[in-house]
Amino acid sequence: MMIRKIIKIDKEKCNGCGLCVDACHEGAIGLVDGVATLLRDDYCDGLGDCLPVCPEDAIHFEEREAAAYDEAAVQAKMEAEEVQPKTLACGCPGTTSRKIEHHSKTEACSHSAAPAQSRLNQWPVQIKLVPPKAPYFNNADLLIAADCTAYAYGDFHNEFIKNRITLIGCPKLDDADYADKLTDILANNDIRSLTVVRMEVPCCGGIVNAVKTALKNSGKMIPWSVTTVSTDGKILDI
Repeated sequence: MMIRKIIKIDKEKCNGCGLCVDACHEGAIGLVDGVATLLRDDYCDGLGDCLPVCPEDAIHFEEREAAAYDEAAVQAKMEAEEVQPKTLACGCPGTTSRKIEHHSKTEACSHSAAPAQSRLNQWPVQIKLVPPKAPYFNNADLLIAADCTAYAYGDFHNEFIKNRITLIGCPKLDDADYADKLTDILANNDIRSLTVVRMEVPCCGGIVNAVKTALKNSGKMIPWSVTTVSTDGKILDI
């Protein structure tokens, strides 16, 4: 044991986005019960690659008694993981598999109904792909939605996409900082309103944080709201 610099995670601030897990090349951080946790002191090299990616400023350095960084142990861990199936962010609740059963009275006659009409107003829809100065952004009501929301909520097109310009993304899977792109969009266009739709899982908080940062950085006062969808397709009152 020795006194050395090591990371400290404020679990009250952590939103469970998992960005720090990806940033830590040594595998010292994992999500435990949806919260970032330092798994082993001797995996942390004290360089702090995880600090700048945290959207909540929940990770800082501290000096305390801790085991020395063990490069050999880290290497052994990485080699062991290479021969095992990959998992996402060490047990994030958002990756837990489950079957969802719906009991609909109208299901029996649904085959005779006309196909639902798409309400999508533009293409592309991925945040990473849209041009920030596309003409459809001018005077638009903007929808920013987590990828999974359209699959979870049955009437997503009519309730959220209709009459809006739609942008989608997954802060957990996309290797990008949405805040910069969204700031560019908000700063260069007259956006009338902004609706954010996220899933209830902790890692989805990253998309809300990106919107908050973009609103702040754009210097504009734009009405905005957040809707949260449960994993079984309900709108949550949060």
